[in-house]
Amino acid sequence: MKKGNTVFFKNAPRISSFAAVCGSKESEGVLGTFADIALQDDMYGESTFEKAECKMLSTAIALAIEKGGFTEKDIDVLLSGDLLNQIISASFAARDFNFPFLGVYSACSTMSESILLGAMLVNAGYCKKAVAATGSHFASAERQYRYPLELGCTRPPQAQWTVTGAGGCVISDKKEGVKIVNGTMGKVCDFGVTDVNNMGAAMAPAVAIITP
Repeated sequence: MKKGNTVFFKNAPRISSFAAVCGSKESEGVLGTFADIALQDDMYGESTFEKAECKMLSTAIALAIEKGGFTEKDIDVLLSGDLLNQIISASFAARDFNFPFLGVYSACSTMSESILLGAMLVNAGYCKKAVAATGSHFASAERQYRYPLELGCTRPPQAQWTVTGAGGCVISDKKEGVKIVNGTMGKVCDFGVTDVNNMGAAMAPAVAIITP
């Protein structure tokens, strides 16, 4: 059922399992205690930041499947994306698995959109188990949107820090797990924020309730 921009799921798809990999900086905070893997080396043993990002995402997907007691054969589709050109981290991570891949790009809301789309597919009966996942790396995002770290540019005090980490979850038709009741599809609203270092101002309206 759909009411306005919100979809209500009659068949109550569930998040059956989930996993997360976080970087060294992220592991220092409270949220780091909830990560399955906390990296001490943000390169994750790889030669580039992009390869590290891809490896984190692939690890999170595999671990989410494993924690749910599933196998690769149980998964019907992967919905995933990232912040890089042509969602290359998600595309390369998908090579490690033998199930269909649907690429999603929604910047910082990629995970929530992937969960929404996965829940729609499971709720409608088009698939029984879908993986929703996303990841990013501070160093690769800086090269993508601002300045490569090698340039040594000074960051202003208000600049946000793109997360180094990846997460994934299995959405299924099983009766156990966190129930997904509904999901709201957002609109693109331009409030004229032009400061690339102030992502908070750009994102705040997304969580605000605007009344007439």
